[in-house]
Amino acid sequence: MTALLQADRLSRNFGGLKAVNQVSFDVVEGEIFGLIGPNGAGKTTLFNLMTGLTPVSSGRLRYRDEILTGLPPHRIASKGIGRTFQNIRLFKGLSALENIKIAQHVTTSSGLFSGIFATPASRAEEKRVAEKGMELLHLVGLADRAAELASNFSYGDQRRLEIARALALEPRVLLLDEPAAGMNAAEKHGLTEFIRSVREQFKLTVLLIEHHVPLVMGLCDRIAVLNFGELIAVGNPAEVQKNPAVIEAYLGA
Repeated sequence: MTALLQADRLSRNFGGLKAVNQVSFDVVEGEIFGLIGPNGAGKTTLFNLMTGLTPVSSGRLRYRDEILTGLPPHRIASKGIGRTFQNIRLFKGLSALENIKIAQHVTTSSGLFSGIFATPASRAEEKRVAEKGMELLHLVGLADRAAELASNFSYGDQRRLEIARALALEPRVLLLDEPAAGMNAAEKHGLTEFIRSVREQFKLTVLLIEHHVPLVMGLCDRIAVLNFGELIAVGNPAEVQKNPAVIEAYLGA
């Protein structure tokens, strides 16, 4: 199968600390790919390297036939790679709909002049942006709270809003950093079904970091395991669960 996304010996050093060390793996189009490991293993740092938030010390990231290494975050987002964050980064002083509309402006064409003078093309585009925003809010069950400030949302609802905002970028690849954090068992089950449904509906490839092992094992097609910044295993859930290095480093006997 042809890889959609390829990490080739990605590394990031902070002084003498090798936070990510020569990590290589391929992600196939359409799969749900999990990234697990102990706290401090380098998982979020790896996501930051892949989305341009942290500069790469060495190695490269290939998406389709293009090298993304060195591009700023907004350029990587415009290529079709969206993400959520471990620590939610919504614009909490803006409404739910405004949060999603802001994300869509990566894909709009109206300039400053047309926006200031409200040209017909600009008004039409703003209408399309608002309609798409409402569609995404409906998808995550928040359409009836479109005008409400993001700061008023519960933790679980903020997570859903952040996923909707990432989908507003019209990504082909969606990176989810601990999407189930702070959720109860019922919410985690709902999240699993939601990720599967958006994968199918939007034809996405999904990468997720998650500490809830049953969710990862039940959801992901393949899983990569990091420990102290190094890749110690890649495989399907059954293979990873049986891997002695993974059992010792993370899963436990």
